[in-house]
Amino acid sequence: MLLQPEITSGQQTGSTPPNIIFILADDLGYGDLGCYGQKLIQTPNLDAMAKQGMRFTQFYAGTAVCAPSRSSLLTGQHTGHTPIRGNKGVEPEGQWPIPDSAITIAEVLKKAGYATGDFGKWGLGPVASSGDPIKQGFDSFYGYNCQSLAHNYYPDHLWQNDTRINFAANTDYSADLIHQKALGFIRDQKNKPFFLYLSYTLPHAALQVPNDSLFEKYKKLFHEKEQPVTEQWNGKGYAPQGYPHAAYAAMVNRLDIYVGQVLQQLRELGIDKNTMVIFSSDNGPHNEGGNDPAFFNSNGSLRGIKRDLYEGGIREPMIAWWPGKIKGGSTSDYTGAFWDFLPTFAELAKQPKPKNIDGISIVPALLGQKNAPLHPWLYWEFHEQGGKQAVRMGKWKGVKLNAASNPNGPIELYDLQNDVSEKNNIAGKHPDIVQAIRKIMQEQHRESPDFPLFTKAAGASTNKE
Repeated sequence: MLLQPEITSGQQTGSTPPNIIFILADDLGYGDLGCYGQKLIQTPNLDAMAKQGMRFTQFYAGTAVCAPSRSSLLTGQHTGHTPIRGNKGVEPEGQWPIPDSAITIAEVLKKAGYATGDFGKWGLGPVASSGDPIKQGFDSFYGYNCQSLAHNYYPDHLWQNDTRINFAANTDYSADLIHQKALGFIRDQKNKPFFLYLSYTLPHAALQVPNDSLFEKYKKLFHEKEQPVTEQWNGKGYAPQGYPHAAYAAMVNRLDIYVGQVLQQLRELGIDKNTMVIFSSDNGPHNEGGNDPAFFNSNGSLRGIKRDLYEGGIREPMIAWWPGKIKGGSTSDYTGAFWDFLPTFAELAKQPKPKNIDGISIVPALLGQKNAPLHPWLYWEFHEQGGKQAVRMGKWKGVKLNAASNPNGPIELYDLQNDVSEKNNIAGKHPDIVQAIRKIMQEQHRESPDFPLFTKAAGASTNKE
């Protein structure tokens, strides 16, 4: 059961910098929200958020899979430069850690006096490592440190800072626990500036959701009959439910309810007008655990899903909400990416942006100002499936596959203005554009000893995410 939080009154003065809440969905597709064209799943709160704020139509994640996309978000660097380039697991629990040298959004905002909290999935370094969230600028963390364990929504433990919180088997739905802790953080910090990174696990596989009214609603709506469960995660039996369509829809709908409760709490605490809320997703929709993105048209008219550098793998829903500051009901075709949020939040907090970042502040775009600074190009890389690189340059999109084995291989070229679905490769007609994109790919990749793309891989294992 989803309970409304108990609310107490509070306020911040108009002279304080704005609170910042970044809500990150996990594997939510561009077409999974009603305000982006979804027809089968109800998302009334996010649709209302878009009507009250700004809906972006050409905003991008850091890359096409979780850990490097989140690293790009937090460090302000694209995946040719950010420290974490892939989902590399370490034993006994966690992923390859962000180094001490990395400067994160949380560290920048903490210097400005912000209370900082992350509630959800981390995946950027084990407890007590350099990548531990409480060593990367966060005062508070609650959730999954290890993204592999986050495949199970009924875990035997979560982490609260460096303390392991144990649970009886199959009793506590983790997403609800994480959400309630996040609401508590907002209540506790209501009288001073705060940064809340709400890294929800929904709707990532496995497809697990409580057997409640939401789940029953979609079972009836889809007339879905129970299907045999065959897939398991990492040999540990993290199996999806036997109604995959109903489960996925209920997970997205549940996420929408969470967002509505966050916004309502801000209003009831009297801090909504001094709080900017951003909603997005870390990569495109997944087809794991029995999920069926084609059934929901989860990528809209875009080609590709999670792990693709085509638009469906990296172009994400992005909604910005700040009553009285961001114009309600507005739509923006501004082309930006995750690495823009660090300089954006630094500007709002009146902090200098770190050196050697790739992002630019999108505050002018958020406030609807004309002639907002634009990127001349955006760059991505992806280290699985033979290695991939992509560049967005104005209306042009270049994609290179099998980059690791063939660095000088062919580049596909698409005109997104006339072919947003990337159906027609027109590289042969525009060799000059292809050459310009190839040069960007060569210049923007900086080889990493931890995540090499063109040299022999480091010894640590990878994990399914």
